[in-house]
Amino acid sequence: MRKELVKFAVVMLWAFGLLFPMLGAQIGFETFTFEWGRLVRVMGLVAVAYGALAAQRALSAHRKRSHRQAGPGLAERVPPLWGWGILAAVALVFPWFADNYARDVAINVLIYVALGLGLNIVVGLAGLLDLGYIAFYAVGAYTYALLNTHFGVPFWLALPIGCVISAAAGAFIGYPTLRMRGDYLAIVTLGFGEIIRIVLNNWDRVTEGPNGILGIKAPGLYYPKLSEAGLTLGHVYIKHLTWLYYIALVIAVLTIVGVNRLDHSRVGRAWVSIREDETAAELTGIDTLRMKLLAYMLGAVFAGLAGAFYAAKVRYVNPSSFVFLESALVLCIVVLGGMGSIPGIILAAAAIIVLPEVFRDLELYRMLAFGGAMTLMMVYRPEGLIPARRRRLELHAREAFAEEEGNA
Repeated sequence: MRKELVKFAVVMLWAFGLLFPMLGAQIGFETFTFEWGRLVRVMGLVAVAYGALAAQRALSAHRKRSHRQAGPGLAERVPPLWGWGILAAVALVFPWFADNYARDVAINVLIYVALGLGLNIVVGLAGLLDLGYIAFYAVGAYTYALLNTHFGVPFWLALPIGCVISAAAGAFIGYPTLRMRGDYLAIVTLGFGEIIRIVLNNWDRVTEGPNGILGIKAPGLYYPKLSEAGLTLGHVYIKHLTWLYYIALVIAVLTIVGVNRLDHSRVGRAWVSIREDETAAELTGIDTLRMKLLAYMLGAVFAGLAGAFYAAKVRYVNPSSFVFLESALVLCIVVLGGMGSIPGIILAAAAIIVLPEVFRDLELYRMLAFGGAMTLMMVYRPEGLIPARRRRLELHAREAFAEEEGNA
């Protein structure tokens, strides 16, 4: 009990220091005012949150002790397919019960789901720390923008072309860099990401430089219609957020299915073996360079897919949308959700995109709260929100070993 009280006091002091600017304090050379009512409310919420976390830890420990007597829990008895079915039903009906602001935020969530799952191939499965991943997002966006504005290529035809060019960019950047490991690889990928952004910013004749590219067409749809000439094809541009949401949902679902199939394939197992021990994987006959290059290219494909849709949705692109902060944000989604975990990345993308919008009233301090929440998450749940089983066994090897002994 004394240990828990000490931890509680430390957490409360840390939260007070972190949230001090948001508690109505006004400090000057001669004045000091403070809103005690807001202090009580905010610190009360922190205390309740800490109590909930402590209760959750105690309940989890109790469940592990009584696992053999209690049998499988509800989560183990319910097929995972039911959970995916409920999520799909909610996603399908969501735009009909939401306003345009909520639809726009949901579209951004789906874009970052595709980006997070693409980076999950590189970081979560293959174990390659990529800090320039947003460059492939930019390649996909600019590919559609240039093809559409200069050659009139429609969205649906430009989509596979953007994926191919993004994969080629992944191979071009990845081949000379993937022979490196660890921190060296991270620094080189960061450098290549910045090179691509600077090229887009300075190549005025092609990319219009910092002014960006205007006049990009939205996705179109052909439909049969009757006219005086008979049965012809009509065309309409999809600009309403509801239908753009469904296009983003299809892209996210295709990404989820593709990454899931890759994760459970021989290629996915090869990636995991490279992540665990590259030298041992090479000695067992795995062509590590080819497998790492394949991971880099496939991750770039999903980023290019999301980038092309982003350009079609916004109908304008410029280099300032593809800065290093975006790469860091996607990496946060992968780490926060759980490396290698598809449900975790979906949940983390929703949390990271939605929560800053919920706390928009806090203005600049909302990112301070976001940083504090990330810190707490990494301290209390380093494996992620919904960890993959392999990742959970890595970070809780002792607990997992005890659990296996109990099951035996």
